[in-house]
Amino acid sequence: MGNFNSQLAMYNVQLKIKSAYRTAVQRHGEKIKYLQIDKLQYNDMTSIKYMIIKRKIMNNTEIPKFHETFNPILKILSDGNVMYSRDMINKVVETFYSHLSKEKLEQRTKSGDILISNRIAWGKSYLKKGGFIEFPERGRVKITDKGLQSIEKELKLADVENADNFLDFYAEENKNKSEKINEIANSTPQDLIDVGITQIENSIKTELLEKLKNINPYYFEKVILILLKKMGYGEFIETSKSGDGGIDGIINEDKLGLDKIYIQAKRYGKNKVRETDIRNFIGAMSGDTKKGVFVTTSEFHSGAEKKAHDAHHSIILIDGIKLVELLHLYNVGVQVKSIYEVKELDADFFEGE
Repeated sequence: MGNFNSQLAMYNVQLKIKSAYRTAVQRHGEKIKYLQIDKLQYNDMTSIKYMIIKRKIMNNTEIPKFHETFNPILKILSDGNVMYSRDMINKVVETFYSHLSKEKLEQRTKSGDILISNRIAWGKSYLKKGGFIEFPERGRVKITDKGLQSIEKELKLADVENADNFLDFYAEENKNKSEKINEIANSTPQDLIDVGITQIENSIKTELLEKLKNINPYYFEKVILILLKKMGYGEFIETSKSGDGGIDGIINEDKLGLDKIYIQAKRYGKNKVRETDIRNFIGAMSGDTKKGVFVTTSEFHSGAEKKAHDAHHSIILIDGIKLVELLHLYNVGVQVKSIYEVKELDADFFEGE
């Protein structure tokens, strides 16, 4: 069904190309020649609108902002094939930005990354969150039907951020542009650094949650046990994958195993954990313990929250947002990419002046 939808989307785009080309030849023949696209192949994803967008890009001699790479990324992926992310980035640079000076193409960020590659990678991240592309495998990227339908449109940042499935963790991100401009104007450099770090962290948490929703369910259970161990809850025991009675792992709080914490991990997409799930979890907790942790990548239904709250057992509920915050905090599933140093004047050094 996915291949059929992709082919249908590409066919619809091709029909638009044919119509746009016929109209353009009738009304703007000279402009067509000027853009050097007087001959168009209908089975190509090229179109009049796209060529105008490309010409605009080629006329820019500055390194693109991350949101200015949206259309180039979609164009490179427009054949519908899966590409390695690194190959995609290199192809975008080669196709759209090779006219930039060597100095600009080699310019680096403070952490040592090639700046233009860093910008394209951020563009890729935003397109993923907006549903225009997907990551079918680790390190690979593919355009979606939504992306195919957007190739001829000059995508703006607002188009991607306002997409129906754009993942957003914090309401702070939804402030309007005028508020953001005023905040920037009244912010100190330290404020701007803090905001930038927060945005990076939120983006990583979004990617992390998406990854958790798609990994093997058994491996997800192991991730939770590793997290709890890093949080200082002692050694863990994985239960067998059959006949575990709804218990995915057991944490021994002491060396002798006198105090135990039972763990239940549910890797859900959109489904919420319901009251019956909590009830079954409580039932699976034998007389060994009254402590339990129930973790999910989604959310808890209000009935599930009430059941956990009213239970005689002490049950902690961890939803998807709380989970990625803990994983990020305890460096589980993430790693340090860059470390920045911000220096200030050492007044003590000059006291002997």
